[in-house]
Amino acid sequence: QLQLVESGGGLVQPGGSLRLSCAASGFTFDYYAIGWFRQAPGKEREGVSCISSSGGSTNYADSVKGRFTISRDNAKNTVYLQMNSLKPEDTAVYYCAARGWEHCAAAIMMSDFGAWGQGTQVTVSS
Repeated sequence: QLQLVESGGGLVQPGGSLRLSCAASGFTFDYYAIGWFRQAPGKEREGVSCISSSGGSTNYADSVKGRFTISRDNAKNTVYLQMNSLKPEDTAVYYCAARGWEHCAAAIMMSDFGAWGQGTQVTVSS
């Protein structure tokens, strides 16, 4: 059974950091690119970052470029999202998802991803 489980969310002050984890099971993890998405209250879900199956290629939304870093450990079937210099506008539920291909596309689009975790809440507030 294919499963993705996010963890690591929480409450952090502006300027702080969090590291999210996405643990996968039930499929051949290192065959697939993995993406992170987020959804703020009242807004559509948006792509944040994507990492290729090997970890050799990554891309980011402009809003997080330079602050967030995606990585993966295929031996642990886990993808990470290191989030630094957090802003209140980063507040959202964060989801990871598996793409049906080993590479990421230039645009991180929900329609390219076929398996989703349940999400983890990130709140940036003083």
